[in-house]
Amino acid sequence: MTLKPVCIIPARGGSKRIPRKNILPFNGKPLIAWSIEAAQQSNIFSKVVVSTDDDEIADIAKKHGAEIPFIREASLANDFATTAEVLLDALSKLGETQTACCLYPTAPLLKPNDFQKAYQELISKNADSVVCVTEFDFHPLRAFSKSKNNALEFTWPENALTRSQDLPDMLHDAGAFYFFKTTQFLKQKKLVMNNTIGYEIERSRAVDIDTPQDFEFAKLLHAQMMKV
Repeated sequence: MTLKPVCIIPARGGSKRIPRKNILPFNGKPLIAWSIEAAQQSNIFSKVVVSTDDDEIADIAKKHGAEIPFIREASLANDFATTAEVLLDALSKLGETQTACCLYPTAPLLKPNDFQKAYQELISKNADSVVCVTEFDFHPLRAFSKSKNNALEFTWPENALTRSQDLPDMLHDAGAFYFFKTTQFLKQKKLVMNNTIGYEIERSRAVDIDTPQDFEFAKLLHAQMMKV
């Protein structure tokens, strides 16, 4: 029997650069609510679970339909705990599941069909994991670095005269979600595994919300997306 995947949302309470980021008001709802509801509306998950150390986050997550079967230990909610460690802890408590999705609480620009399509990619291509990715705004191989006296120099001078369209296509983690087969994750203990493929979304839906400016920019993009 094929078990439906479980969705795990890691949401600690101690965000530093934007305090209480995961539950701040975001276009009419707490930020985390948009992730929870998009996952639920995809109709592919057996459950949507929030792993948190914070009672207020837990209460808000429950109100928006997520399950809180355990409270995360403080040692897994500090600045040094990795996503992989948090997922290993959650899986050990949740029990049997063949596939899972790690969904960040700061991904309000996702749509329910993103989960459907990415899950289908995981299964149809027999991958270990699927990482949500997007294009760079500017090609990284044309980057500058600062010297000690603040003079600019090409980080990769061999590309100084190369047109960006002639450089290889490059993508980066969109900071949104990861689907994975749990047996492989438990063996490899990382989300980018030996057989990982990408699920690409538009740059306009990939905002890494780390600063107040990011937060406001994401709100503008989200408001525009909701009008379409």
